[in-house]
Amino acid sequence: MHSDLHLLHALPAAVLVTQNGIVRFANAAGAQLLGATTATDLVGMVLSDFVHPLDQHRSANRVQQVSVPAQAGLPNKSSEFRVRTLQGELRMVLVSSVAIEWDGAPAVLMAGMDMTHQSEIAAQLRESEQNFRRLFENLQDVYYRTDAQGVVQHVGPGVRRVLGYEPHEIEGRTAESYYPHSSDRDAFKKAILEQGEVSDFPGQMVRRDGQVIDISISSHALYDHASNFAGVEGIYRDVTQRKNLERELHRLATTDMLTGIANRRAFLECAESVYMRSRSNGEPLTLLMLDVDHFKTINDRFGHLEGDRALVAFAQAVKSQLRVSDAVGRLGGEEFGVLLPMTALQEGLEVATRILQSIRALQLADETGQRYRITASVGVGAFRQSDLSPRDLLDRADQALYQAKHRGRDGIVSLETPDDENPLASTV
Repeated sequence: MHSDLHLLHALPAAVLVTQNGIVRFANAAGAQLLGATTATDLVGMVLSDFVHPLDQHRSANRVQQVSVPAQAGLPNKSSEFRVRTLQGELRMVLVSSVAIEWDGAPAVLMAGMDMTHQSEIAAQLRESEQNFRRLFENLQDVYYRTDAQGVVQHVGPGVRRVLGYEPHEIEGRTAESYYPHSSDRDAFKKAILEQGEVSDFPGQMVRRDGQVIDISISSHALYDHASNFAGVEGIYRDVTQRKNLERELHRLATTDMLTGIANRRAFLECAESVYMRSRSNGEPLTLLMLDVDHFKTINDRFGHLEGDRALVAFAQAVKSQLRVSDAVGRLGGEEFGVLLPMTALQEGLEVATRILQSIRALQLADETGQRYRITASVGVGAFRQSDLSPRDLLDRADQALYQAKHRGRDGIVSLETPDDENPLASTV
């Protein structure tokens, strides 16, 4: 062994021996290549710390490749890698490696030759590194790489702007630590494993100050030499402003600006969705159509501004009697609709009764203090298996509303009978 070590020290090429990524031996040329004062200064250091971030995955794969039993004793082909010395100087090194036994345990012997002495290559390398560093430092996106367990191996300086952390505070922790909802991370994992890559994948993260931000992820899966999943590499960016704008545009497109409830378009889309679920699952569904009685009289007597105030109060009175799972929308003018999922006809009639009582209890007054009250007419329809579309249910409720108004208003009418109801609905 001593004669072997003497021979390795005498070699003009840089030689390093590593076990599990830790340097166990370096010769004099190796120390000189990596900027160490003596070869023993390198012993115990992590080899990957010297490898440029863009070459680390390729370097790790080559080490794993020569460690495969079938490759024992066979050196891999020489390949160029970018390495940094202890002084931060960047060098291009031609490296070859082979699996050996060191102190009775598996190890990897690496031989390297410094290629940066060639002035043209060195100049190109420096320019390339400067361009990369400038781009990397000013990148608004966050570059990251994780291992197969989701532990962050490397993260770019953009994380300071996006999450408010220093890169070293992120590295070594699992990416899941920064997700407010585990479902977001689970969905990302599933997509990466199934597709191998994702682009503009949505999610959320928690900043250091506790603020939850929207992010967009573009990443790809990493695989080792045996085609086993080895981690993820990619970028993510803060898209909170874009998502807030999208949410606001969606709200404006689906909300009645006066009452703050769903507009006609959004309500009918919701009715379509709920109707299809009832048809598929045999679930009961009740629909209420409501109309403010004598609304024209309110506008004529108190003015359109007061009429608007009355509609706002009316909408709030209706909402106060509904569950979170129910939906209410303004269909136009003084006409409103209410969807009651998982609600049979009799239960729907009870809800309609409570709504009318809530409306009757409203005590309204115009700007002069003159008091007035409002009432409403309600038509009730229930889902039938014979319905061909939501329009059939809407038409029956609308016909019932017409009957309620025709019979004197301030009342409830349903044209349904127990036999009309979905058999499953009547039992709920």
